[in-house]
Amino acid sequence: MKLSTLTPAEGSTKNRKRIGRGPGSGRGGTSTRGHKGAKARSGYKKKIGFEGGQMPLQRRLPKFGFKNINRKEYQAVNLSTLQKLADQGLTKVGIAELMQASLIKKGTPVKILAKGTLTAKIEVEANAFSAAAEAAITAAGGTATKL
Repeated sequence: MKLSTLTPAEGSTKNRKRIGRGPGSGRGGTSTRGHKGAKARSGYKKKIGFEGGQMPLQRRLPKFGFKNINRKEYQAVNLSTLQKLADQGLTKVGIAELMQASLIKKGTPVKILAKGTLTAKIEVEANAFSAAAEAAITAAGGTATKL
């Protein structure tokens, strides 16, 4: 083995043109960056949405909508669901019973809505009731209690 016969391992080197290594390399001078402008400077990084000075799309389009920060988000439970629970033998339905039946998640208030019919006499406890749902529960002989 001689020093003149040594070669790098296969795949360890790349056959690419090195830029910025003098005029003889063919890639010296401006180092393929052209003349002047932001792209020619060091530390250049294009901002997201930048369109070369043209007004960006997100600023050209009109803003719309309104997000109420005080909005209360409820989990909805219908009267038809309460009827199914009453058919299973429940006479009192509260948040604990609804969670046990996997109908609601913990931590979000519950609102009873009037979709479906209710014939069973049950006691219902929830954070809110629609007017029609409350009327349907009391008409069936049950009670609607707000927490």
